[in-house]
Amino acid sequence: MNLPSSPHPARVDALVAALEDAGIDSLLVSDLTNVRYLTGYTGSNGLAMVGPDTRVFVTDFRYVEQAAQEVDPSFRQLHTATAIDLVEAVADLLAGPPLRLGYDDEHTSVAAFARLRAGLPDTVTPVMAGGLVEGLRRVKDAREIAAIAAAQALADAALQALLAGPIIGRTERELALELEHDMRRRGASGPSFASIIAAGPHGALPHAQPRDVAIADGQLVVIDWGAIVDGYCCDCTRTVAAGQVSDRAADVYGTVLEAQLAALAAVRAGADCHAVDAVARDRLTAAGFGEHFGHGLGHGVGLEIHEAPTLSARIPAGSDRLLAGEIVTVEPGVYLPGEFGVRIEDLCVVTDGAPRVLTAIPKELRVVA
Repeated sequence: MNLPSSPHPARVDALVAALEDAGIDSLLVSDLTNVRYLTGYTGSNGLAMVGPDTRVFVTDFRYVEQAAQEVDPSFRQLHTATAIDLVEAVADLLAGPPLRLGYDDEHTSVAAFARLRAGLPDTVTPVMAGGLVEGLRRVKDAREIAAIAAAQALADAALQALLAGPIIGRTERELALELEHDMRRRGASGPSFASIIAAGPHGALPHAQPRDVAIADGQLVVIDWGAIVDGYCCDCTRTVAAGQVSDRAADVYGTVLEAQLAALAAVRAGADCHAVDAVARDRLTAAGFGEHFGHGLGHGVGLEIHEAPTLSARIPAGSDRLLAGEIVTVEPGVYLPGEFGVRIEDLCVVTDGAPRVLTAIPKELRVVA
């Protein structure tokens, strides 16, 4: 695959175009995920300023060498002697004619904004500009898709290895630790979130935490896991049977699978995010499980495990549509308190036609010893 040497200049150019449309002269980018997206920097303290003629990156003395290695050379690099407030380093760049300066209000506390405002020249007007970079991050480029696909392939292999061994009699926590260790051993920098392994009634908690409780014969086991590769996340869920489960459990699994497959087929560029959620939700409601599917159908995945877009009934109909190149989850679930839970989740790339499903693990109910 022939990939560009660096995606960052094109990303900055796209951001500058968005700034012009928003009537903003320059943007202070403070959220570290957004800073990484635009510059390549992975440290814990950094700031970027972007405008038509401005590409500036600032960090403190601890990260000067790291920034020299990571930050795209299109950025001029500055550093401060302390790690307190990086905005001071760009204050001189803001002096001059009146300037509308965008800032990331979605990631800026009241106290941080007060410090920002106090340090700005009188000619600078701060403008709320949260979401501009996140909007660009929705559509993934070839490098991003390749990283996420690699993360998913690695995560798939780790789960297949886990399920090749016995799970009955082993604790949820033991299995979660083994899964996460195996993903690191295969090359992941870590799990993309705390792995969920939840058996029997515990599986009825959508965000259950693994316990020191052994998995019993005859239980459904919900496994939600993911890996990080080159900074990019993946996300998948499979529900397996520890031994033979009841007919009711198998029937609910089949209902969730039918809803998941139907919703997956509805994922394509231009599809309404509310309507895609409804494809699965309507089927589960018709089967009598509507009140037991309380979360959205899916979400975007990238540098963060939860990104835009969102596939959900809470998104007003017609307010957001899928774009080619987005990567989203499709994960309907049914959670029956005191009984069990079922969730089936694939990660897929939105295209103009059928989605490219990155998750390779089969979805038929798998019986594991």
